[in-house]
Amino acid sequence: MTNQMAKIREHLRKHRSITSWDAIQLYGCTRLSDKIFQLRNKGWIIDTQMIEVKNRYGDETQIAKYIMRKGGR
Repeated sequence: MTNQMAKIREHLRKHRSITSWDAIQLYGCTRLSDKIFQLRNKGWIIDTQMIEVKNRYGDETQIAKYIMRKGGR
């Protein structure tokens, strides 16, 4: 398991959710969707919610927020 994967796992256990922006800023992880895919394959129950955020130009855009269900691991 990679160091990034371990950090993403612990983040989900502690905070119950993460966005790709969180992963980039906190852990330097630019492929969060792959990490979530791997966790799901290991039995983690993680939902995806699309949320609206403003980009650097002030325009609205959507990003994925991954939310671990209670009892999801």
